Amino acid sequence: MPLLFNIRHLEHQPVTLRGELPVAELDLGGIDELIQANSPLQHDLVVERHERSILVQGRLGLKLRCECVRCLKSFDCPLAFDSWSCLLPLEGEDKVLVSNDCVDLTPYVREDIVLAFPQHPLCEPECRGLLVASSNRARPSSGVAGYLPSAWAELNKLKL
Repeated sequence: MPLLFNIRHLEHQPVTLRGELPVAELDLGGIDELIQANSPLQHDLVVERHERSILVQGRLGLKLRCECVRCLKSFDCPLAFDSWSCLLPLEGEDKVLVSNDCVDLTPYVREDIVLAFPQHPLCEPECRGLLVASSNRARPSSGVAGYLPSAWAELNKLKL
């Protein structure tokens, strides 16, 4: 079920929306192959009507399962929006879509979640990458034991 509210309920007082939104409703699959949302979105929102707009404020939380771009290890990455807000105009060319007096907040929440995805997920800031087993035939490296030097290491030796 999408994150809906009825604008008629806002005529006299604000509406509170608390609960969980299934991750399937957010349609986050296929956006980034290194990032997956496996747990439901936790939300605690207050919806208020102002003269020509609707103000939504509150908290959102979601756990992402990421794969480190350096070592390919899986790790959890929590997303927390402690002071999320959204202003939805009721008039003009950017007005919000109202269907049967209901407004769906799901696209607005989804947009902010996708924008908060880590661009290069790292399991830890100092991740050194994949550990490569050494062999007797391998030439000695100046790097840390067990790690091959970066492909850029030879370029760094150039004196231009």
